[in-house]
Amino acid sequence: MTQTRIAPLEGVRVLELGNYIAAPTAGRLLADFGAEVIKVERPGTGDELRNWRLHKGDTSMLYRTINRNKKSVVLDLRTEAGKQAVLALVAKSDILLENFRPGTLEKWGHGPEVLNEANPDLIITRISAFGQTGPLSARPGFAAVAEAYGGFRNLVGDPDRAPVRVGVSIGDSIAGLYAAFGSMMSLYQREARRRDAAGAAPLTERVIDVALNEAMFSMMESLIPDYQAYGVDRQRVGGRMEGIAPSNAYLCGDGASIVVAGNGDSIYQRYMHTIGRPDLATDPSLQTNAGRWGRREELDQAIGTWAGELDAADALAALDAAGVPAGPIYTAADISTDSQYTARNMIQKFDVSTGDEILPGVGFPGIVPVIGEQSLPIRNLGPDLGENTEEILSGLLNMDPAEISAASGREEALQP
Repeated sequence: MTQTRIAPLEGVRVLELGNYIAAPTAGRLLADFGAEVIKVERPGTGDELRNWRLHKGDTSMLYRTINRNKKSVVLDLRTEAGKQAVLALVAKSDILLENFRPGTLEKWGHGPEVLNEANPDLIITRISAFGQTGPLSARPGFAAVAEAYGGFRNLVGDPDRAPVRVGVSIGDSIAGLYAAFGSMMSLYQREARRRDAAGAAPLTERVIDVALNEAMFSMMESLIPDYQAYGVDRQRVGGRMEGIAPSNAYLCGDGASIVVAGNGDSIYQRYMHTIGRPDLATDPSLQTNAGRWGRREELDQAIGTWAGELDAADALAALDAAGVPAGPIYTAADISTDSQYTARNMIQKFDVSTGDEILPGVGFPGIVPVIGEQSLPIRNLGPDLGENTEEILSGLLNMDPAEISAASGREEALQP
């Protein structure tokens, strides 16, 4: 199926001064929908993510994924030439993304006031562990720490064990989503002010301040009002969801597990008949969710006994026939061959060079959300380090080769 190019953010230029996952995730989201994202990397090593989960070569699949659809420019911000090149790019950009420790940009001489002088329309989106203000603002911190501060980590795992982390960098990713959302809000405000001839928004309204701990805290639903109103202190409940039953994962007879969410009142009735327990379906004390939560152990034991006597495929077929929401717990292998993902172009194939060999047809996750019937096509994977340095510095900034060498740190590298 040939898809018409859809790029709602075409014409928007983003300057990404970010490492690791949070700011690069925001940049990826904007790039996915057509923005030109120029990723500035340090000479030699580039973004540390290039070496995370590195199995071969010098650039990880993690970097290729999170930095797709971007351009890589090497600039040495320790040099005056590199700093001036950044300001020249700022003057031609709509949005700047950064996720350094608060004060780092200021230390480099590139604080918001300086950036604003270079471009009075610039949107400055900043991501940090605890935000740019407050008593913890100066503290460093990765997402793992922020997840703990935000209340999230306390609810992950089983109640009789120490809290655990989920298997992905969820704090960084959610902060990146908020950063992209905040950038787009500010961009919309800028365009509205232009339409109304209102002039540029004040700098304070163009600085988007995303804190990792607050991003995770915002996901915690009614954690605080339940505590402050009723003294309810939520605890870890393993595979369940607090106050909702029956909803859990169950081990089937073939060793595979399935997830079943049968907690709706009408769904619950069909669910219990499907597992051969009409007595539980008609029990007056189990007709509401509150009653079912109080007897969650009994319900899970009944469901687990039923699931343990069937292969996962047979259990899922029976639940599907009864209209009970359920599904397998997919691995990477399962996702790679799933017809639903394939139909929506959510696994996109690329040949990838490790430096020593070409790995053909490697699948990468598609672009979300879908516009049209399928995921938009990925234009390019995360670029090689400095792949677009000459293109950007000469084409956009009209710099000559000597100026490019000075700004990118090549002169220093050539020194004996």
